Amino acid sequence: MNIIPRIGCLILVYSSSVLNTPAPQPDLQFRRYFVAAESYETVAVYDVDKNDTLDIVSGDFWYEGPRFRRRHLIGSQTRQDQYYDDFSTIPMDVNADGRVDFVTGGWFGQTLRWLENPAKAGMWPVHEIAKVGNVETTRAWDVDGDGTLEIVPNNPGHPLKYLKLTAPHQFQTINIAPTQGHGLGFGDINADGRGDFVVSDGWLEAPADRSAGQWILHKEFALGTASVPIIVTDVNGDKRTDLIVGQGHGYGLHWYEQTRDSNGKRGWTKHLIDDKNSQYHCMEWVDITGDGRPELLTGKRFRAHNDNDPGSDDPVGLYYFMWDAAKKQFIKHDIAYGPAGAGKGTGIYFAIADLHKTGRKDIVVAGKDGLVVFFNEGVKKN
Repeated sequence: MNIIPRIGCLILVYSSSVLNTPAPQPDLQFRRYFVAAESYETVAVYDVDKNDTLDIVSGDFWYEGPRFRRRHLIGSQTRQDQYYDDFSTIPMDVNADGRVDFVTGGWFGQTLRWLENPAKAGMWPVHEIAKVGNVETTRAWDVDGDGTLEIVPNNPGHPLKYLKLTAPHQFQTINIAPTQGHGLGFGDINADGRGDFVVSDGWLEAPADRSAGQWILHKEFALGTASVPIIVTDVNGDKRTDLIVGQGHGYGLHWYEQTRDSNGKRGWTKHLIDDKNSQYHCMEWVDITGDGRPELLTGKRFRAHNDNDPGSDDPVGLYYFMWDAAKKQFIKHDIAYGPAGAGKGTGIYFAIADLHKTGRKDIVVAGKDGLVVFFNEGVKKN
């Protein structure tokens, strides 16, 4: 799945080593490239027109690569007050015609739908997948381990479920739990080889038969208005799966270390990453520096609840955090930080891709503060 991206200014990012012996790393350099002033909160990157060049898809438009200046109208997303009812952009060839479509859904319409790439100019046909409840946002994970992605909406106050593409145009809904809160993650918590779901009030252990078996809820933590996704990964290299959790509608970014006592009982130790910023709603765990180790890429969502969240008047920012194994903590690096227009918010669903085949991962970010690409220029030349 291709996921993920400002114009003409260079931003220096200072990095520190993640080795046991701390040592300075060369500066990284990002070029900010403005794409559009649209206020859609979600974006994806994939080859829309099959010309071997990556394009950007966001809201009602797709933008031709490699310059992303020429845009094409493809839809008419419903507007509700200050939101477009469009809270994800998941690339997927739903009708198996060899062209990549995308899946989205919205809070107000409570419906998952897919937009069909018609391989010609004009509007993209909209197809309903299912009524699922209010869609905070949606992610795609291989839930059943068959090598293909399933669609997983975060529907606070509604049942947790995933939707499997079983044939062209056809999705099967598999229910997991009777309800869910704000926040959602997926990964193998107990090292049994099966992916588990992480929700705001615990984790759901996957059965052998993910489509028909019972998922067991372990209420081992309470994460609040957690991010989507919650990152499920081994942060500190101790062979146990940890969690990285942002507060989507408040202050705070933390990681939860999985521990075991002398009797083998599981526990979770909460560690601070950052408490100076709010609205950590969207994040990815990805190697942005090219050193072979993933970093935490995240930032503040701009005006998540239309100025009604704690910290909504604070500056906005896009950051990556490197894990420092010697200090056993994350080190924060600004990519773009400042007041609205100078900094950049994350939106609710961003994308990461090597847009120009440089071997470096670029960042594509939508949001109420516009659509921007941050081209990864690599190591600063002295």
